[in-house]
Amino acid sequence: MDDYQKEIADLEAQVERLVEAEGDAKTITELTMQLEILKAIYSRALDLLARGRTDEGLRYGLRIQGYGEWSLDNVYAFVYERSVELEPKAHRAFVGGIRTTDFALLLNS
Repeated sequence: MDDYQKEIADLEAQVERLVEAEGDAKTITELTMQLEILKAIYSRALDLLARGRTDEGLRYGLRIQGYGEWSLDNVYAFVYERSVELEPKAHRAFVGGIRTTDFALLLNS
């Protein structure tokens, strides 16, 4: 289990504990939204990481944009930073934007 999976699992457990304890609804909602965002970013980072294993252009793009060598940490940092730049007004739109953004294209632009 990598650090990102652990962070997601820890947050899931926290949400579950709050739900079971009938905790503050606003806190549960905020943590659930955070969890959806982290899952979307992690999923897209894994997708991009897999694509880059066979695509030198993606690996080169990551390096020239200052993220270093092709690794989960560096690809995740790229996806995370580009996701933050999306900044839609609504949570669902933000998560949808992460899920539909072509991060490989962003690496090569």
